[in-house]
Amino acid sequence: MSNPILSEKTFENARQTSAGVYSGDVMTMKGTINKSILLFITLLVPAAWIWWKMGGDPTAAEGLRGWMIGSAILGFVLSLVLMFKKSWAPVLAPLYAAVEGVFIGLVSMVFNYFYDGIVMQAVGITLLVFAAMLVAYRTGLLRATPMFTKIIVMATLGVALFYLINMIVTWITGNNWYAGSSTLSIVISAVVAGIAAFNLILDFNMIEEGSKSGFPKYMEWFCAFGLMVTIVWLYLEILRLLAKLNSRD
Repeated sequence: MSNPILSEKTFENARQTSAGVYSGDVMTMKGTINKSILLFITLLVPAAWIWWKMGGDPTAAEGLRGWMIGSAILGFVLSLVLMFKKSWAPVLAPLYAAVEGVFIGLVSMVFNYFYDGIVMQAVGITLLVFAAMLVAYRTGLLRATPMFTKIIVMATLGVALFYLINMIVTWITGNNWYAGSSTLSIVISAVVAGIAAFNLILDFNMIEEGSKSGFPKYMEWFCAFGLMVTIVWLYLEILRLLAKLNSRD
């Protein structure tokens, strides 16, 4: 699968771990949904708190850069640990959500300062896209077929490579052209947002497979964490796209 959190390898490891030796509570679809809701509440609370703490004005906020860099680094470290220690997900997934909430709150505050109301627009569009993808998956309109999966995997790897190259070029030249509002930049942002959206289909499929396979209960937290990673990625790309469109007005 394209989301490295909910990859085929992840579930194959879970199968090998639980096969023939696990007899406790198992992963269910309902349990995963409940964990997902809890994680998003855990993300939203610190996001709102940090916004309130900074006064909604990034130009006057003290320590904003430190909070942003610190939360980004800590979130990255926690995600890496979770990749290798899935059984720690009941503890680390909520912690990651809280840290990610601080980062999302700061990023959203900065965007909203320059483009008033853009955050609510991005949230609304993200929810609509999520609902549309869920309906498409449940009705069978979009399925994680081998060909569909291969295309999204390759596209996501391409996005990751693009991010890396852009980061290196920006670091060397000091010029981040992707942050501009050129037609090419807007088209790329739209394509990346679309790829993030289609990742949801693969996430839904892996969660469904995991619940049917009777994986250990902690996989509910891990799968909820993986789904949250995709949705946050989608939100950030939509936020970036809206900012570029607004800057051209």
